[in-house]
Amino acid sequence: MHNIEPYYNWRDQYTPEEDDKSPFFGKEYSEFQFSTKIYNYFIHPQWDEMGSPTLFLKMVYVNYLQGFAVIELMGEWNDCLHNDIMFFKRNILNKLMEHGVSKFILIGENVLNFHFSDDCYYEEWYEEVADEGGWIVCMNFRKHVLEEMEQIRLSNYLLYGGHYNSVNWRACRPNHFCQSVEDLIMKKLAL
Repeated sequence: MHNIEPYYNWRDQYTPEEDDKSPFFGKEYSEFQFSTKIYNYFIHPQWDEMGSPTLFLKMVYVNYLQGFAVIELMGEWNDCLHNDIMFFKRNILNKLMEHGVSKFILIGENVLNFHFSDDCYYEEWYEEVADEGGWIVCMNFRKHVLEEMEQIRLSNYLLYGGHYNSVNWRACRPNHFCQSVEDLIMKKLAL
């Protein structure tokens, strides 16, 4: 797991440690010192902690003017044991929403498992962004993770699966990617 790095090709456009509105403003990263673990496995030091022992993230891109955030996730999303959505909502999402972000793209290629509890934080998050004309999209999540999400009907609050699950987002520049995701959503809503 230590070889799985967060996406870095947009660092010329955005870095969370240089963004004074970011929860990670001023953080210094190491490329060589591996100290954070998921269970007994070290993970790459570029991943950021949010309060969960099993789920980590990287804010890959944020555009406050357009209200977009692209967040890559890594690990096990475990609401059942660790209430990961609570940590994610309180420590990361609320801070972004305070600065006008209402459109969230979650990249889930490295989310290995999902264990659900209830949907209260998802409902709260959805209502807050919907009031601002926003949305939440989960992209490229593994099939078994999406099946677990569907067991508690998170599709009531999050957009996922189908055409959201095979997007080659790394081939795009960040603003173009965010706009194309919004276009997909608007096209779907128009149907």
